[in-house]
Amino acid sequence: MTVLALLTALVLVAVGVLHVVWVFSPWPLRSPEEFARRVVGVTPDRLPSRGLTAGVAVLLALAAYLVAARGGVVGAPGPEWPAVVGTAGVAVVFLMRGAGGLVSSARKDTEFARLDRRIYSPLCLALAAATGAVAALG
Repeated sequence: MTVLALLTALVLVAVGVLHVVWVFSPWPLRSPEEFARRVVGVTPDRLPSRGLTAGVAVLLALAAYLVAARGGVVGAPGPEWPAVVGTAGVAVVFLMRGAGGLVSSARKDTEFARLDRRIYSPLCLALAAATGAVAALG
């Protein structure tokens, strides 16, 4: 379980770092317009604020810590239950995002919807499964 916790935490950190990059740049895309269309599925004027994007990065870092703590990769002060409950909460959030993305994108034919069906939602469902397993089996 330690290996799964470590790999899951590393994926969460990588996605968090990507969100930090997005606070300052549309990388790896060329423009905010392309980024808005492909990554977020909105017009550029409706992109999330830098603060909100940074907040997501912080939450992803916290999720990575909880998963790593529950899996025994890093130490956690206090009782074990906060890491168990926190990791289970992370699993629920990713499950909701993954399933919700598949349902909402199934009826659309936009570039974002196609990417959501092929990449974003399956990644969220995989993270839900991994974090759920770490929460349950530690």
